[in-house]
Amino acid sequence: MIGSLSRRLFTAVLACFVMTGAGGQAAEPRSMAFRQAVAEAAAQDRDLAAYYRDTDYRPLWTGEGEADRARRAALVRTLANAGLHGLPEARYDLDGLMSQMVAARSLRDLGMIEVALSRAYLDYARDVQSGVLEPARVIGDIKREVTDRAATEYLTEVASDAPIRVMRALPPRTNEYARLMKEKLRLERLIEEGGWGPAVQAEKLSPGDGGAAVIALRNRLVAMGYLRRSASSQYDGTIQTAVQDFQRDHGLETDGVAGPSTLSALNRSAAERLQAVIVAMERERWLARDRGARHVLVNLTDFSARILDDDAVTFQTRAVIGKNSGDRRSPEFSDEMEHMVVNPTWHVPRSIAVKEYLPQMQRNPNAAGHLKLYNRNGREVSRGAVNFGAYNARNFPFAIKQPPSQRNALGLVKFMFPNKYNIYLHDTPQKALFDREKRDFSHGCIRLQQPFDFAYELLSPQEADPEGYFHSVLGTGRETYVQLEQHVPVHIIYRTAFTQAQGRVQYRDDVYDRDALIWEALRKAGVSLAAVQS
Repeated sequence: MIGSLSRRLFTAVLACFVMTGAGGQAAEPRSMAFRQAVAEAAAQDRDLAAYYRDTDYRPLWTGEGEADRARRAALVRTLANAGLHGLPEARYDLDGLMSQMVAARSLRDLGMIEVALSRAYLDYARDVQSGVLEPARVIGDIKREVTDRAATEYLTEVASDAPIRVMRALPPRTNEYARLMKEKLRLERLIEEGGWGPAVQAEKLSPGDGGAAVIALRNRLVAMGYLRRSASSQYDGTIQTAVQDFQRDHGLETDGVAGPSTLSALNRSAAERLQAVIVAMERERWLARDRGARHVLVNLTDFSARILDDDAVTFQTRAVIGKNSGDRRSPEFSDEMEHMVVNPTWHVPRSIAVKEYLPQMQRNPNAAGHLKLYNRNGREVSRGAVNFGAYNARNFPFAIKQPPSQRNALGLVKFMFPNKYNIYLHDTPQKALFDREKRDFSHGCIRLQQPFDFAYELLSPQEADPEGYFHSVLGTGRETYVQLEQHVPVHIIYRTAFTQAQGRVQYRDDVYDRDALIWEALRKAGVSLAAVQS
């Protein structure tokens, strides 16, 4: 993993530095020449300069002691393996650093190398711990605040503890990250061996079909591990079962027919899947370190919501997400669910009120009769008393609400994790939408197919009979807030590649085209694929 440099050069770099003065005696690394070089090289980075001042310019990497050699060796090996994490290896310039170390001839050279090694370490540590990119700069709808640790913290940590242990602890320690890394290595080996073979040239293949396209389908399923090798040229029951397994792993309807969406997913190259995995690893670096022993995970690309307890899925349901248009796309962020509202009132967001309902009421004052108008004092206003033509999006003075009912846009329950984006999870009367394969229809909130069961599971830690309790509240018909005694972290994520505790890695379509933008940003930052064959 050391690159083009020889093992002999590697060994030389790991050996202790010995700088000799005019008299041939070993020179003290903290001599004036060394100190001046370090101060000069670190001057443009306030934190880095402060660290060396505070440590009296004591060398961290270039000293002659055993601890210095251990840190130097750990850093070289860590940077040599940066590609395993899908990081921009050229950013750390390991080959250049090693050549610079071998070529050092003076204490000034040594001081310059000292700071160069610290810079490389800090770049690597920040990239692998909190991400190569700043998410909001790439996509505004990613509302994740990624906070870098100070340089002094990183350097003090590696100076005071076993360097290998410190560096191994930098990447996310989640099971998801470890499984993604394993999939990355698998795909890279697969690409080196030629990938999954030729794409399937067909618009649709069904059980009973035969011919060259079915053979290509068979071969691709074999290469992907969904089918054992066979000489069959017919779309038989074995192939149908393999197609259903593939569909299940890619979020498709499991009808066993290789239609357009199934063939599109099937014909994606191994290189495209590798890109998705590398993007997923970057996204994992953006997430909070502690997701919570129990947490809710909404994956927008999977149109699903899950409750996880200690990495095990204890409940899951289909979801409808924000429509892929305008400002309706669901944002990505994390928060804490505090309560649920049973028999909720729908407080129509102002953007919807003035963009959708005001024009309707201007054409027909009685339009959307299920909605009620309220003035600034909270009193209901009769529509007959309102001249809707006198108002526009800027001066419309009324709030619009829908009282609790079976027809309420929020259904009969909503789940609240108060946030400035006004996003929450809720029931819906539009049940037919959950039968769709692609489910982006909302204004941004997340609609759940099984909201009652979701509520029972959330209430299970605090109620002996969660179902009975929920229905006792529901039966009142009154809007009621039910507090969760233990708040539950909610993570709204976007993963076109994600793993499960057991089974194959799952892949989904890039419904909002966000991962394509992230991959392009990573590529510009220097991230590359080990191979690009299909």
